[in-house]
Amino acid sequence: MDIVTIALAPGKRSPLERFAQCRDADTIRAVSKKAGKNKKTEDNVVAVNRRAGYEFFIEERMEAGLALEGWEVKSLRAKRVNLTESHVLVRRGEAWLIGCNITPLSTASSHVRADPTRTRKLLLHRREINRLAGAVDRSGYAVVPLKLYWKRGRAKLEIGLGKGKKQHDKRQEKKERDWQRQRERLLKHKV
Repeated sequence: MDIVTIALAPGKRSPLERFAQCRDADTIRAVSKKAGKNKKTEDNVVAVNRRAGYEFFIEERMEAGLALEGWEVKSLRAKRVNLTESHVLVRRGEAWLIGCNITPLSTASSHVRADPTRTRKLLLHRREINRLAGAVDRSGYAVVPLKLYWKRGRAKLEIGLGKGKKQHDKRQEKKERDWQRQRERLLKHKV
């Protein structure tokens, strides 16, 4: 069997030579553009409301769009948002995000007066709004924002339908968390 050599332009290497130069398989790049992208990356998450998990039993989660202005989008890209003091209000067939603080960038346009805590409209389907309104009115649930993230270039807000925790529930949860942490420490040192 004869080895066939391929004439390449000076300075060019054959695919076999390039492959042989790679030290391990991790250095080989993916062929397609989307091959290396994960569906859920941490870069997409803008803000998380950790306090909501402490204050409420979250029973149902859903995704809502946000009606934003241009300067707010720029601030979200820079991750200058705070969800901890915010809540969702359902009135007259519409859902509103109240108390969310989006700090304007210093480079925001001067012709628009930026209000960091303005009320923002949530974009939901009619049946989702009706379900939220019914749960809040009848069952004593609260609608709380959980996470703000990007999805296909659009800002999305994960909202949760939850019941408020009592003080003894919070203490019990803290005990369980501490016990789990201690148990992990003991198992780690035992092995």
